[in-house]
Amino acid sequence: MPIPRIRLAVRDWDHLVPLLTGRAGARGAALEVETRDVTPDVLAEPDLDGGETSFSRYALALASGDDRLVGLPVFLMRGFRHRCVLVRWSSGLSSARDLAGATIGLTGWPDSGNTWTRALLRAEGVDLSGVQWRVGSLAAGETGKDRVGSRPLPGNVRVTGTPLVEGLADGSLDAVFTPFMPPEMFTARGRFRHLYGDYRAAETAYYARTGFVPGIHLLALKREVVDAHPWLPEAVQDAFEASKRLWLERRRLLADTTPWLLDELEAQARIFGPDWMPYGAEANAAMTAAFCAELHEQGIAPRPIKAEELFG
Repeated sequence: MPIPRIRLAVRDWDHLVPLLTGRAGARGAALEVETRDVTPDVLAEPDLDGGETSFSRYALALASGDDRLVGLPVFLMRGFRHRCVLVRWSSGLSSARDLAGATIGLTGWPDSGNTWTRALLRAEGVDLSGVQWRVGSLAAGETGKDRVGSRPLPGNVRVTGTPLVEGLADGSLDAVFTPFMPPEMFTARGRFRHLYGDYRAAETAYYARTGFVPGIHLLALKREVVDAHPWLPEAVQDAFEASKRLWLERRRLLADTTPWLLDELEAQARIFGPDWMPYGAEANAAMTAAFCAELHEQGIAPRPIKAEELFG
């Protein structure tokens, strides 16, 4: 019997390089992994068997009865969110509590990353319903993204046609939530700064308190593919695990790709142990439960979602 060819689309995360070069693979299947500039819409592409998918959109689809995707507890994108809150250099804002009653721009309402960032405000006692939210593109010319989802937006959430960086610069926005930094954040004289002056310390404290780094995107397979090959999810997860471990081994050996990557890798091991981005349902149970709770508490999910629903 010929082995199945499984076509996946993902963003070009560096921990997937061993898969892309063939150094890691799935037993019993021929994986064809292609990279994309933006997160693919797996269900919209008949030729795809699976790929990278928004954590929130996957969870919300299941909550609404749409089970066309089978999520794997393989979080291809994960990261702390404290770094994602930007304010003007001249702003007097310096903490999440300062954002009570503010006008805040964000790049998508139901997005996984923005859900985690809003959770930071909730944890500090900020009433999200008292914030004026403006949803739009970070910069001019960005297209091709669903920024609002399928559910009606709350009354304090509006879509704006003004790029968020412009609104932040002219003072119509007090802060912006963005997972990706505008180019001027990498210059000496940018107009913006991070709300958290030492976001690394804030994120380290968050990890000490929660025990996880938030998950943003996961890997998913189409249900008909899983029905045809029930063993495939485990084989694919193992392949991505092997890719991640090979990548880390090579980064530790070839640490001169940035001036201080070695220091970063050593610090990472001291804080997080051998793996800061574990795969598997059990390893991600606490993180998944916290995320599902936030989706419901923030009014994004139509009903409470149990963590075990996501990775049955």
